[in-house]
Amino acid sequence: MSPAPPLAPDELVSAAGERDVLETFLDLYRDIVVRKVSGLSTVDASRRLVPSRTTLAGLVRHLTGVEREWFHGVLGGRPAPGGDRASPAAQGTSGVAQDGSSDSWDVPGGASVESLVADYRAACATSREICAGFALDDTVPSPRLGRVSLRWLYVHLIEETARHAGHADILREQTDGATGFDG
Repeated sequence: MSPAPPLAPDELVSAAGERDVLETFLDLYRDIVVRKVSGLSTVDASRRLVPSRTTLAGLVRHLTGVEREWFHGVLGGRPAPGGDRASPAAQGTSGVAQDGSSDSWDVPGGASVESLVADYRAACATSREICAGFALDDTVPSPRLGRVSLRWLYVHLIEETARHAGHADILREQTDGATGFDG
């Protein structure tokens, strides 16, 4: 019988405190999204394989905007960078701009997989820094919801990121046949 594989990050926090569990699961899904685009050309990551505007590159860009909307904007009170319409500061919780468009899914010309991933990683790092200044029960104003706690924000971002990681699983398999947790 072969030895059991090493424990995954989510397994390592099976008896940890609530905050460690929430942060670990969010980071796990953030990493999965990055792995799903790793090794792909920008052309492949930008290819539309479903009727919607969803692409692997667009997923990364969208999730970058989601990080900025909720953690930077709502929790941290920071304005959207450069007034970018694609950043969710100008959008509702659905990632759709006030005018009904969904620019957060569009990848700007000249963007590469590497630049999209770097921007996403930077947004996630800033999110971690902002969150470190709050307790799970701390609440902040939200234009739509009245007030939201850091706990709610973590759960919402886990849900959003995990859902899109699942989309990325399917798109990656359609792109080059890669499947699984790391593929």
